[in-house]
Amino acid sequence: MNTALDLAKYIVTKCVKEKRPISNLQLQKILYYIQKAFLKNGNTAFFDDIQAWTFGPVVPNVHYYFCAYGAMPISFSFDNISIENYGDTEIINQIVEEKRELDPWEMVAETHKRGGAWEQIYQNGAGNHKLIPRELIRTAG
Repeated sequence: MNTALDLAKYIVTKCVKEKRPISNLQLQKILYYIQKAFLKNGNTAFFDDIQAWTFGPVVPNVHYYFCAYGAMPISFSFDNISIENYGDTEIINQIVEEKRELDPWEMVAETHKRGGAWEQIYQNGAGNHKLIPRELIRTAG
């Protein structure tokens, strides 16, 4: 079973090894973009839930795993991390390489866009920490 935490460890390791470390905030958005891409292709990248938090979509268990870093770049890597069982590794790597170059607040703005999945659930805070359904992630703009 593919987990968001395993995928997150791969992303963090890839970024550290390529000297482009990312923050937990960036990691959360990258996970969201990967899940959205997989869902649009009729697959699921991971089975963990994504929730609507103040700064955008969040996979809670991944957030808590890396929260000690706060807004700082995550600077450690993991041994023996592979994403071969996730299927389309090319899509994952492409999204990671593209999105890690963005300012974190640019990614927050992207995920907060009007009509998007996060905005439809968060509703000015009324939906804080509520589940963003996979179908909505797949279909919302």
